[in-house]
Amino acid sequence: MKIGYIHSIESLGTVDGPGIRTVVFMQGCDLRCRYCHNPDTWQRSCGTVYSAQELVDKIIKFKPYFIKNGGVTVSGGEPLLQAEFLYEFFELLKKQSIHTAIDTAGMLNDNIKKLLTLTDLVLLDIKHTDPIEHKKLTGADFEPTQRMHQYLVDNNIDFWIRQVIVPGINNTPSQIQALAKYCVNAQKYELIPYHTLGVKKWRELGLLYSLKDVAPPSKELMKELKKTLDNEVNKLKKTSR
Repeated sequence: MKIGYIHSIESLGTVDGPGIRTVVFMQGCDLRCRYCHNPDTWQRSCGTVYSAQELVDKIIKFKPYFIKNGGVTVSGGEPLLQAEFLYEFFELLKKQSIHTAIDTAGMLNDNIKKLLTLTDLVLLDIKHTDPIEHKKLTGADFEPTQRMHQYLVDNNIDFWIRQVIVPGINNTPSQIQALAKYCVNAQKYELIPYHTLGVKKWRELGLLYSLKDVAPPSKELMKELKKTLDNEVNKLKKTSR
């Protein structure tokens, strides 16, 4: 029996997958995204310790709210760092006929492939499409995200693509056009405006927040970028027929 390190549990979530969901935030992340709003999830062996059954017992009371298309989303941090625990957790959720989703920046190994057999939806977060800029933004390579994306496509696993738009970093039309190829096979794709809600946590943890002078993108810019992305995705879909 594996144990899981859990940061927090949010009930009645509506943005991390379809329907009404319980979102389980896992501890541990190898990325150091400059805009991270949960830097307190970075360390792996912190938080509350649960067995898979204890975690199911904790959230099963929310099942009536899931109705037809809701369920449970695991987020973080990077939930795939605890893939073996999540496999046990998802096994129990599937016995309860509960929809399962993973919010991840993407990585791949045998344990993760096994976990994906019990996963109904992957929310794949693409931070930046340029490997050099991705490294600057997250401190990590882009290749694991690319590998997971290709695995999802090759194995017909449902996924959404999400990207946080940070002005001055990934809001150029060329970057959005490059993002489109990852969206072609996605069931849904979203551009999410950067926000500063996590700055307080950085200060409390004694961390230097390097984006303190960056303002959230305007609604007009977000609409413009979404239009660019829609147009490029449609072009790629037409050429692939």
